[in-house]
Amino acid sequence: MINIRKKLTLAFKGFAAGLFTNENELRDLMDHAHNRGLVESDEHEMIHNVFELGDTLVRELMVPRTDMVWIESDKTLRQGLSLALRSGYSRIPVVGTGIDNIIGIAYVKDLARRALDHHEAETTEKVEQHIRPAVFVPENKEAAELLKEMQRDQIHLAIVVDEYGGTAGIITIEDIIEEIVGEIADEYDDGVEAFTWISDKKARAKATMHVEDLADALDIEIDREEFEDVDTIGGYMAEKLGRVPIAGSTIDLQGWSVTSERPIGRRRRISSVIIERAEKEVDEHE
Repeated sequence: MINIRKKLTLAFKGFAAGLFTNENELRDLMDHAHNRGLVESDEHEMIHNVFELGDTLVRELMVPRTDMVWIESDKTLRQGLSLALRSGYSRIPVVGTGIDNIIGIAYVKDLARRALDHHEAETTEKVEQHIRPAVFVPENKEAAELLKEMQRDQIHLAIVVDEYGGTAGIITIEDIIEEIVGEIADEYDDGVEAFTWISDKKARAKATMHVEDLADALDIEIDREEFEDVDTIGGYMAEKLGRVPIAGSTIDLQGWSVTSERPIGRRRRISSVIIERAEKEVDEHE
């Protein structure tokens, strides 16, 4: 990446300054340099991604509201820290009357510092007492412009709002950078198989596994109308819970308990679930 300017100079050595009159000509230069082997494929793709960022809107890169992890303002510091540890996020939106009423951002380091300095605060103080102001941006804002603003103002996370002022999602500076450099692989992504039996009463499955495929694997019947709006295990869990599942979230599925495991990736999404046969209660009169 550092040598791209030098490579382009070599590719077009002798051309006068002011060669380019528009972006398309500069793109053509990059393509020409790439075809001549002077610019590597990853460098070529990255520079084109920079150009395309100017035509990309925030709503195309944001984490939608259905995938957001958030916390109510009246939760205790202990509950806030627990959510942060389970979800893997260091900054969590704090809501007042609902997700369309975000009153600030809770930083884990602020909650942890307060709990460490004043142990009793962990259970007596609320998250809303230790929040920082939230930054709001419209969903139709250009991603390139937002990136400049986030760098200038040292903003890591912003709340994306729709045309009616409701919460559309959240976006981080990493979301935008990833659009340029490509998806950032996670060191803990251990390649879970779609479905694997651990024992005769316990299995592990990907959160992206189709609900009907899971039903076949568990040999259970499901009511398709109940799953009309979702296809995957993760989607069904989110619908039942009323929010995106985090590590340790559990639901019941016809005699089986489905528990989400640790999140992976930069967006901290649940990748797998543990499925265990629920123990039947024994009638003491039997």
